Amino acid sequence: MTDARWPAAEPLETARLRLVPLRAHDAREMSMVLDDISLHEFTGGRPDTVDELRARYGAGAPGWLNWAVRLRATGEAVGTVQATLAHEDGRPSATLAWVVASGHQGNGYACEAAAAMAVWLRRRGVEILIAHVHPDHQASIGVARHLGMDPGAAGSDGEIRWHLSRRTTSA
Repeated sequence: MTDARWPAAEPLETARLRLVPLRAHDAREMSMVLDDISLHEFTGGRPDTVDELRARYGAGAPGWLNWAVRLRATGEAVGTVQATLAHEDGRPSATLAWVVASGHQGNGYACEAAAAMAVWLRRRGVEILIAHVHPDHQASIGVARHLGMDPGAAGSDGEIRWHLSRRTTSA
């Protein structure tokens, strides 16, 4: 897989969730879902404004994939998953991220959505999966473990680099 052949996000489904590629018109709804300072406890920063999200979702940069995570039963947005494609040691890689709204945490949605995204990426030739997780963020550590990732060294920001290479990821 080369940069020119990076895939675009496509709709995905799991038993309970629908992952829908994020677009600029989703910004207002997603700003309400993600407007919670506690979601930034481990990553820092603050919730993005509608305009910031609109600009981000509208950028459509190749290799930067974003999905809204929605409940299949109701269509309600409960979070997002993201993959940033690159190359590591000459092999296609993806750095993964996930966030679930505070009111929907504890239901396994992050594990389910991240696994669906990981399987989709693997089927498109991504060989290496990476996540950067704060060492005290037990929920995200659980997601990384669910994906089969192994912890590595801490980066300069203190986050642990979780890594999965050439193993099958199951949803």
